Amino acid sequence: MPLLLQAVVEVARRVGATRSRNAKRDALADLLAACGDDELGVVTAWLSGAPRQRRTGVGWRSLADLPAPAGAPALTVADVDATLDALEADSGPGSQGRRRDRLTAMMAAATAEEQQFLRRLLTGELRQGALDAAVLDAVAQASDVPLVLVRRAAMLGGTAAAVAEAARRGGTEALAAFRLEVMRPVRPMLASSAPDVAAALEGTRPPWIVDAKLDGIRIQVHREGEEVRVWSRSLDEITERLPTVVETVRALPAQRLVLDGEALAVDQAGRAVAFQESASLAARHRPDDAGAQDGPVLSCWFFDLLHRDGVDLLDEPASVRAAALEEVAGDLVVPRLVTSDPQAAADFDSQALAAGHEGVVVKSSDAPWEAGRRGRGWVKVKPRHTLDLVVLAVEHGSGRRSGMLSNIHLGARDPATGGFVMLGKTFKGMTDEMLAWQTEHFRTLAVEDSPWVVERGDWVVPLRPVQVVEIAFDGVQRSTRYPAGMALRFARVLRYRDDKGPEEADTVDTVRALASG
Repeated sequence: MPLLLQAVVEVARRVGATRSRNAKRDALADLLAACGDDELGVVTAWLSGAPRQRRTGVGWRSLADLPAPAGAPALTVADVDATLDALEADSGPGSQGRRRDRLTAMMAAATAEEQQFLRRLLTGELRQGALDAAVLDAVAQASDVPLVLVRRAAMLGGTAAAVAEAARRGGTEALAAFRLEVMRPVRPMLASSAPDVAAALEGTRPPWIVDAKLDGIRIQVHREGEEVRVWSRSLDEITERLPTVVETVRALPAQRLVLDGEALAVDQAGRAVAFQESASLAARHRPDDAGAQDGPVLSCWFFDLLHRDGVDLLDEPASVRAAALEEVAGDLVVPRLVTSDPQAAADFDSQALAAGHEGVVVKSSDAPWEAGRRGRGWVKVKPRHTLDLVVLAVEHGSGRRSGMLSNIHLGARDPATGGFVMLGKTFKGMTDEMLAWQTEHFRTLAVEDSPWVVERGDWVVPLRPVQVVEIAFDGVQRSTRYPAGMALRFARVLRYRDDKGPEEADTVDTVRALASG
């Protein structure tokens, strides 16, 4: 019997209503077990936060005016997936009208609750990151396979949907068959945080690898002969936007490579410029936009090597990967110190900051590559409290900021609900260029209402919660004004993070830990 969309919606609601990880896993596993073979990958992709179709042509404006909802659930998972397939495939004369008609027909067949689910799915608002680990847990339980194999397959295979299908089709043998493949991106390894170098060194054995943390955008670069492809941190392909990176990697002394690194905008003198410039250059869609002759261009530096000429290195200790990277990349390796002296590591951190870098990343020399979980293998050290938060709303400015959209309302991700918790607002740190940019940009994100906005009024413009901003602050204080009971002290804007989605924003649990510490 075909699985109804309503079954997915009900489980998503139950998962969002509980803080228990076991309860989330059990509910998701029961749903996956109920899926037919043709439905499993589709539902797993939805639960992970996005449809399996990459481009449907549906945006927030397309969903602004919905038809009256259906009175009873009748849409199946297959119905929705087929409609999204058609939306993705349609092109040419008249395609805009056909897409609108298909979308309207699907929404008219959906109940009010299903319409809300589909709206969030198609606009990226389901992709809050809280479900990713729970979905992998559920895949393991639903197919009765070891969780460690599921996580490794997801690291190498990219999508939870592909892993779920493999687990059902072939169990442990199919999962064990996942291998690193050149030209298929690997999920990135992530760093935990420490307030200083001494704390970052705790619990790990020397020698340590200490890397300068460059203020660029993370890239994963694959080479197969003369072909070079580049992916972003979120595994979106950005090859055509980074021709300088492509040419640089094509010139390296190897034929097959998988490299992890940073793309950084530099001026004609070779000096790094602001992160916003790097993000702006990488966001442009045409190679000839990569930088005027007299403007900044994107260069690249690398800090890890996962594959070299037929040899996989991701299971090797970091020290082995570092030595291989040095042989291949030479001067393109990020500024790096290998030391057993804690004071030398602290001095290197000071030097990195003086050179204009963000800080350092301390790496255990014996750590293999492990994606997804923030452990002790990599620990980043920054000289100030910073959080990546989501802009929930913006206020009309006054005085010198009259006519501009100014004060931004800041939200942390709430893994328990899949939503956000407001932690305050600020306009401090904004340059005139930032104000002009956000005034234009936030108008495209405006919505009529938001469940996460605390203040209401004609001066407040609620936004779709998709824009990530990096905020510096002096501490966390108690507050009766905001739902979490706390607010940031002296929050100020450092930069907008176009390289991160809302699913990568910091959680309210992280903020609570800072408050209690």
